[in-house]
Amino acid sequence: MDFNGSDTLPGPRTEDHLPQTAQTAVKLVIVGGFGVGKTTMVGSVSEIRPLTTEETMTQAGIGIDDNYGSDTKTATTVAMDFGRISITEKLVLYLFGTPGQERFWFLWNGLFEGALGAVVLVDTRRLEVSFDVMGRLEERGVPFVVAVNSFPDAPRYPLDELRTALDLAADIPIVECDVRRRASSKDVLMTLMRFLHSLAMSGTLT
Repeated sequence: MDFNGSDTLPGPRTEDHLPQTAQTAVKLVIVGGFGVGKTTMVGSVSEIRPLTTEETMTQAGIGIDDNYGSDTKTATTVAMDFGRISITEKLVLYLFGTPGQERFWFLWNGLFEGALGAVVLVDTRRLEVSFDVMGRLEERGVPFVVAVNSFPDAPRYPLDELRTALDLAADIPIVECDVRRRASSKDVLMTLMRFLHSLAMSGTLT
């Protein structure tokens, strides 16, 4: 019962309704280490009010969670972020952001189910955390692209050097982005969709 005494719960906002023209829905996951910008990316690009499961960081995480480069971060995703973006009138993408802290990685298995592809967000100050992330995607056979989030104080490297440092195959796209900007985040998603389309056309996407 709400505060007005009604027995009905409020429904979704009008702007959150799925367009009637939508015919195809694709599930994508956004993964990466702690503090690389997954929640920010979902929030910047989602056409609906994003669902987040952020909790305030506490003293219990000291010595367990690596918050290098994120000393001012006060909250962390403990389950997932969720958003939606319509690419065309018929194609809708559902976005699931994964928890970045390793102690929550056990939740990734459920989030990967049914995912067609993934975006791996990378922070150049902590490239090493990306290897475990990409390894988990490769184990599950989830195609992915790499997006280098441009933090103001992070070192900049040519993409070819980053490809070598990350040991990326030549066919895996790697792009720079600023996840705070909707257009930049959308460009990353379009890069992933083009990559998935190329895999489908070549018969390598299962």
